[in-house]
Amino acid sequence: MKSVAVIVTAGCLISAISFGVRAGFGLFLDPMSVDLGWGREVFALSLAIQNLVWGLGQPFAGAIADRYGSGRVLAGGGAIYAAGVVLMSVSSTPLSMHLTAGVMVGLGISGASFAVVLAALSRLVPPEKVGWAMGIGTAAGSLGQFLVVPLGQAFLAAYGWPTALLLLGVVAAFMIPLAGALTGKPGKVGREQTMSQALREAGGHRGYWLLLSGFFVCGFHVAFIQVHLPAYLTGNGLSPATAAYSLAVIGLFNIAGAYAAGTFAGRFRDKKILSGIYLVRAVAIAAYVLLPISVWSTYAFCAVMGLLWLSTVPLTSSIVVHVFGPRYVGTLFGIVFFSHQIGAFVGVWLGGRVYDATGSYLPVWWAAAALGAFAALVNLPIDDRKLVAKEPVSA
Repeated sequence: MKSVAVIVTAGCLISAISFGVRAGFGLFLDPMSVDLGWGREVFALSLAIQNLVWGLGQPFAGAIADRYGSGRVLAGGGAIYAAGVVLMSVSSTPLSMHLTAGVMVGLGISGASFAVVLAALSRLVPPEKVGWAMGIGTAAGSLGQFLVVPLGQAFLAAYGWPTALLLLGVVAAFMIPLAGALTGKPGKVGREQTMSQALREAGGHRGYWLLLSGFFVCGFHVAFIQVHLPAYLTGNGLSPATAAYSLAVIGLFNIAGAYAAGTFAGRFRDKKILSGIYLVRAVAIAAYVLLPISVWSTYAFCAVMGLLWLSTVPLTSSIVVHVFGPRYVGTLFGIVFFSHQIGAFVGVWLGGRVYDATGSYLPVWWAAAALGAFAALVNLPIDDRKLVAKEPVSA
């Protein structure tokens, strides 16, 4: 039997690689668009497709992991992810970029994402350590962003974007052997239910739909900033290195934010913490837009956003586990995460579309601030009480 340390370490490394590699894709927006003669909307649409495919695939990846175990799903996803990044390096048309960076990488991430890792941790570690494990697993994704984004920038500066993508594909391939530590078919945990019963129960729960609405906003924020912030900064006179370090600052501060959120998950009212996170995000975005852009104002903004970046994930997944139980958490959180990825699709695509049409990102920044206030409101009425066992419902 694998120790908790081995399981958590492997899960953290997979999260770090999976999140870290994709976190640096925004660095390639400008050089690839210029070299290939595209507007920014082409690359932005590829990453928007990636987020949408990731979201579409996530419930299915979660369902397969719920039934057969997470190890195989993570290994298969890691292989597709790595192949997609490698093939991005030889993409020379918008269609090939949409298929590699969009479809392949998105499909690969759905199988090798922190969502599958967190579902595995929720079942493979002792119940009293689930919140901690989810927090540290999420924080590991941020550590990956802090370490891998500067590495990607170094590859880009030294070798150019084709070779840099090839090397990042090799980094992504390390997820395949790490998945072995998370193998094993899930046991029967929580209430006796079929998957169809669990889905109907969640579909009839008002709080589940409110959770989906709030997580849409999280996806919009994270994807828009992650993809478009580097180009926004260089367009305002800051250096490419500053743009890369800004993403790294987000990753660094999110280590603390995600870990703290995982520690708080289940100890306090998760919905109230979530509401506060979205409200502070809205204020931070509005303040950043209103103040003059400088290196230090950018780093301060990224530090605040980093504390709030993925801190929503352990809290959101904690609500799902607490209300519905751990048996089908991969599937149910996967559906919630699909809403996140619809938001990510809108945020990434809209950023490119608005910039190409107006030459400015400001309308999207203000939309992000308004959506943050909306998410703060919709999380408050969530009924986060644990559902009591009911008489079995015919499947």
